[in-house]
Amino acid sequence: MTAARPADAVSALHSHARARVGLIVPPANPAAEPEIGHLLGSVSTLHTTRFAVRHEPLRDRLASYNRDLPDKIGSFGGLPLDALVMACSGSRYLLGPQQDEESCTELSARWGVPVATATFATREVLRRLGKNDLVLVSPYKPWLTEQALHFWEHAGWQVRVVAVRTADGAHAPYEIGADELVEQVEQAGLPHDAVVLCTGTGMTTLPVLPYLAADTERVVLTSNLCAAWWTLGQIGAWPDANVPWSLARLAEQGFLP
Repeated sequence: MTAARPADAVSALHSHARARVGLIVPPANPAAEPEIGHLLGSVSTLHTTRFAVRHEPLRDRLASYNRDLPDKIGSFGGLPLDALVMACSGSRYLLGPQQDEESCTELSARWGVPVATATFATREVLRRLGKNDLVLVSPYKPWLTEQALHFWEHAGWQVRVVAVRTADGAHAPYEIGADELVEQVEQAGLPHDAVVLCTGTGMTTLPVLPYLAADTERVVLTSNLCAAWWTLGQIGAWPDANVPWSLARLAEQGFLP
């Protein structure tokens, strides 16, 4: 077989160009990139930057992410992006839903690219559901879980909280294992048709979703799943092969972005 000439190769590449997606994450977040990247699949290329490491109390660190967000968007420089996601829910729970949405609108206009936070993307999915009740699965410390509860209540939902911890009882989203998450949610005795949101982009969630929804009519959402769903809508694409279970489940229920 004759090798393609360089010009032919470049032409073929452009004909299958993938969208460019920007992702901003907290410095030690272990889950946002692999989960969102897995959900977007081959239809996009993910470009990531991280917030600066700060040795401060958690509340102060989260507040700094909100202040630093415009600079982090600017750090992509001239890289042309088709969509951009800030994958941190906790920081936005300090603001409230209206300020979160207004910030996304302002940043999108300022930078000329669709911008969403994980919380804004999640609201977009929940709005489509048309249900009033929400089960919030939270791995956070009690004060931040309270902030998350108020956020979703102010956004218009009736919220029940299921707090989850590590095996040794710690409030540590990055360290909760799949078995621990499934066990604690199952023990909560959720309704067969509950809308469940596992909040926190740093908690590994994708492997457990089939188990949390097994043999039920539950809609099980996560911060990363909603961020990917919003992104797919912005770039006008859908994974072209091996669609992850969680996206396929949304599609079956009519939730194409």
